[in-house]
Amino acid sequence: MSKVKINFNLNYEDVTVEVDSNKRLVDMLREDLGLKSVKEGCGEGECGACTVILDGKAVTSCTVLGPQVDGCSVVTLEGLSKNGELDKLQESFIEAGAVQCGFCTPGMILSAKALLMENPNPTKEEIKRAMAGNLCRCTGYVKIVEAVELATKR
Repeated sequence: MSKVKINFNLNYEDVTVEVDSNKRLVDMLREDLGLKSVKEGCGEGECGACTVILDGKAVTSCTVLGPQVDGCSVVTLEGLSKNGELDKLQESFIEAGAVQCGFCTPGMILSAKALLMENPNPTKEEIKRAMAGNLCRCTGYVKIVEAVELATKR
């Protein structure tokens, strides 16, 4: 297996990593960089548990190879809080009770964050569409949509 050196911006800091050329981004983030918020659910890009923000867009990190992020910007849940303060979206998920078991929550929050970065005042339908790639087995999604709506009011 050949290794490649890549440079990218991770959670608003420039990093250099040497990674196997065929290692998935989800594995690189978890195993090589210790970012445990990025979860693998299905391994096929269907559940959204491994969602990260790549150059401003929500993507499933299990479908991206690590070397593909060379020169890019990647944000994980760990990159949302600043100086120990939660992001308004994280606070909204807590307030709205949109967190059940927590497995899907990082991916949900990052999908919502990508939406709000592009459209700070989405409609309920736009929120539902943006969250459609994230599966949750614990909730009926109502509280998740409410959490995103709450964040838009902050």
